[in-house]
Amino acid sequence: MNLFTERVIRIIQGIPAGKVMTYGQVAATAGSPRGARQVVRVLHSMSKKYGLPWHRIINVQGKISLTDGDQRELLEMEGIIFKENGKIDLTVYRWFPLDVEGG
Repeated sequence: MNLFTERVIRIIQGIPAGKVMTYGQVAATAGSPRGARQVVRVLHSMSKKYGLPWHRIINVQGKISLTDGDQRELLEMEGIIFKENGKIDLTVYRWFPLDVEGG
């Protein structure tokens, strides 16, 4: 596993309940500011194996990317409130990890 993937996994595992990060934010924090699509790949291929809280990753507009409703339900169960327009207020719910390297 490459270093970027390891960092992405560690970052996502560290997001506490009731908080979210964006795909691009995870990528930048892991050392690849243009790696949002790679974060999607990690989520798709490794969420189950590593028990990743995949539902805490949203897009930069504050919207959930999946349309089946599971992601929204999981976030609401953690106390996240959606605005009328279906967006999450990133000024309230965005997580900024302190320990990027996971040291």
